Amino acid sequence: MKIGILGGTFDPPHIGHLVIADQARAQLQLDRVWFAPVGTPPHKSTERVSSAEHRVMMTRLAIADNPDFELTLADVNRPTPHYITTLFESLNEQYKQVDWYLIVGGDSLVELPRWHQPQRLLSLARLAVANRTGFQPDLASLELSLPGISGRIVWVDSPIIDLASRDLQRRAREGLPLRYVVTQEVAQYIYANSLYNLNH
Repeated sequence: MKIGILGGTFDPPHIGHLVIADQARAQLQLDRVWFAPVGTPPHKSTERVSSAEHRVMMTRLAIADNPDFELTLADVNRPTPHYITTLFESLNEQYKQVDWYLIVGGDSLVELPRWHQPQRLLSLARLAVANRTGFQPDLASLELSLPGISGRIVWVDSPIIDLASRDLQRRAREGLPLRYVVTQEVAQYIYANSLYNLNH
């Protein structure tokens, strides 16, 4: 079985996440794509992040209409720190017969050498990489930092949808439309819970 993991803060989950996940599923013939909201994002410790409960619920709403997508709480429910490498170590222990793919954008690929135990990560999962505006990975440089990485990358030909969660939070705060950038259910949840109001 082949399963893709799309991890993230998902604050909020947006159509860019959904498009990349679906393109990876189709092109790599994945059996499922699991959306894995991170419990405590180690790289966003200084930023305001919505509670895991809200982020999990938004993710659940975002993927509800796609039977090929599943929500996993594997990251949310484990002890900190929440590194993607240790998540895959846990998943590999639980699911022995799964070939894992980590779905990332090209910008994340550039940052990979600075992740927690990146060489270990490459031994646990292949990288399904979608290109992203403004980022052109230097594979030769990456290969020097992480020998063998080129053989662990599969490219996803995905439409480039350049959305940032921070911008969506600002739009929600200012009362601007979220239609077409998040699902209707996610937009309704954001407004019903006043998620990104500064005084919330």
